[in-house]
Amino acid sequence: MPAQSASSSVPSWRGVLASIDIGSNSFRLEIGQTTRGRYRRIDYLKETVRLGAGLDAEGRLSEEAAQRGLVCLQRFRARLAGIPARQLRAVATQTLREAANRDAFLARAAEALGHPVEVISGREEARLIYKGVARLQPSSHPRLVIDIGGRSTELIIGAGSVPMQAESFGIGSVSLSMRYFGDGLFTEERFRAAQIAAGAEFEEALETFSRRHWSEALGSSGTAGAVSQILAAAGISDGAITPEGLAWCIRACVQAGRVDALELPGLKPERRAVLGGGLAILSALAAQFGIEALQPARGALRQGVIFDLEERLAADRDPAHHDLRDDTVAELQQRFRADAMQARRVQDTAQRLHRQVQPHAELDLQRELGWAAALHEIGMMVSHHDHHRHSAYLIAHVDAPGFSQTQQRRLADLVLGHRGGLRKIEAALAEPDLVWQLLALRLAVLLCHARCAPDEPLPTLAADGRAVQLRLPAGWGERHPRTLHLLAAEAEAWARVGALQLQIEHDPKR
Repeated sequence: MPAQSASSSVPSWRGVLASIDIGSNSFRLEIGQTTRGRYRRIDYLKETVRLGAGLDAEGRLSEEAAQRGLVCLQRFRARLAGIPARQLRAVATQTLREAANRDAFLARAAEALGHPVEVISGREEARLIYKGVARLQPSSHPRLVIDIGGRSTELIIGAGSVPMQAESFGIGSVSLSMRYFGDGLFTEERFRAAQIAAGAEFEEALETFSRRHWSEALGSSGTAGAVSQILAAAGISDGAITPEGLAWCIRACVQAGRVDALELPGLKPERRAVLGGGLAILSALAAQFGIEALQPARGALRQGVIFDLEERLAADRDPAHHDLRDDTVAELQQRFRADAMQARRVQDTAQRLHRQVQPHAELDLQRELGWAAALHEIGMMVSHHDHHRHSAYLIAHVDAPGFSQTQQRRLADLVLGHRGGLRKIEAALAEPDLVWQLLALRLAVLLCHARCAPDEPLPTLAADGRAVQLRLPAGWGERHPRTLHLLAAEAEAWARVGALQLQIEHDPKR
């Protein structure tokens, strides 16, 4: 369908930030600007793509659904022509968390958009939703924020700007509608069955999100907004979603009998097919958590992504600013009792070596290397044997606020490859940036293997294409024969995979 636009063109990208929310039902592009803490929307595009409806029984995304998404991203790309890459972030949610062939789609999506797409975890999605709501609709009262997407529902309790509890549940308006109303029929029995199924998903959270923990409830994004508009247009409420209003909507669906016969004031045609599932989820939430009135929220995931990006860019300009990912890495080190001093030694050495072969590397690549070094030994909490495998698994699967699943997987590849043979990550070595990061990390681990800082001056790296020389200071090999032995084995490991040719050069004279 045609994109919905709030304005025409942007005269300059200076100070402008953009986010893309690749949802299970709709794709959304938000362009905005923050000035002295105030947010101004410049443009907003939305397309109903129904990506989530394209997952088959094996969890694979169909080519038809993939094409709908790629065409939409190409249109978004045209609107974003000229925006610096660091001022844009594209995130994908539940459908691509589930899709068995997501990597293939993500590669095509990056080509269509001209920018990488990151898959975020459910809890990270919840955190970003709350960030968007809290910034655009500030309040000091404890409140429950609900976001019903196409294939997941996020619940967050927070006060002020701080989310205190956040969870994502694998049920949404698209998936529930396909399951109970997929043939287009509405009946009372089907609604009851859908409500029970939705309630079963939320039952484990009855205590965590119970009524005594919050004083107001807000509904973010598509489903809540659509139902609010229906109730307001029909004169049932002022836009507040109440149990009585939900019952009225469900009766109207049953009376219509079919999705294609449903006519409600304020209901947009593209929302009709997923309304049944959304109503079932809302009514289950209202009943189980005692929600008397759910007010529509101003903020959503797409704004939360922009505000998070704003903080990242501020931290890049000035270390005094806050980057949540640094806090997350420090918390993970503490949780898994990593040797922080050794991590710092490896981190400093790796970053110094990386700057020698990649002096103009993007800041994100430099920081990723630092985070990988900081976390490379957390698997020792599980077992010293093959600790790199345990570290990589933990990094790939732990809840890590601020990080996308995509970035966690990249860090996991670096950590998995920091010792031992390289064939286990051979596919990842196709990316040149990761090769340079990994080389620096592996050499740093070897140079610090005695769990002390390497002697100064540090060995130096020089690269000519894929040929790399590690030059050792005079007499260094005689002082460190065991490390020299390990470095020779390192050169052989790289030779076996052919990603680069590492030569060790040393002058035996003191």
